[in-house]
Amino acid sequence: MVKATSGTHKPAALSGLPMRSGGGSGGGGSGSGSGSRAPQRRAIHDIAGMSGSGKSSTSARPGDPIAPAKVRRFKPGSKALSEIRRYQKSTNLLIQKLPFARVVREIANEYVTSVSYLGPDEAAGLRWQGAAIMALQEATEAFMVHLFEDANLCAIHAKRVTIMQRDLQLARRLRGHSGGLA
Repeated sequence: MVKATSGTHKPAALSGLPMRSGGGSGGGGSGSGSGSRAPQRRAIHDIAGMSGSGKSSTSARPGDPIAPAKVRRFKPGSKALSEIRRYQKSTNLLIQKLPFARVVREIANEYVTSVSYLGPDEAAGLRWQGAAIMALQEATEAFMVHLFEDANLCAIHAKRVTIMQRDLQLARRLRGHSGGLA
């Protein structure tokens, strides 16, 4: 003899799992054979996080996505100071090598093709040693660091902490004709 089940009956395998409270027979239809299957299906969807309800639970359940780590917020200026300390300790180059080499080759090829007797189509490109490009990059970065130091002094003299274009222009003007190269 088959006994009619109500919607509150939980199968033995899912007795510890949360069920969606749905009133009635749980299937929403005839209570004949699907009354005990529909709540079981809903319970599995609730556990897997596939339920359409926008409610979030406070406890983590199996299958829940991992919550992203909270983004660390620094006080204004502390990150800049740590970057200053890091770059002052290091001796490696700050400009990437390949883009710098491309710029050097492009500028050199402009000068070679403008003075070449062969013509722009027949001009043979210059060949560069790696050490020559590295020496140019070292000199370029040293020049730029010194220029920014002077521009920083100009900004501090103007009672500012931010370097502006006019600080760089004043630093270059105060350096004179050689521009700090000699």
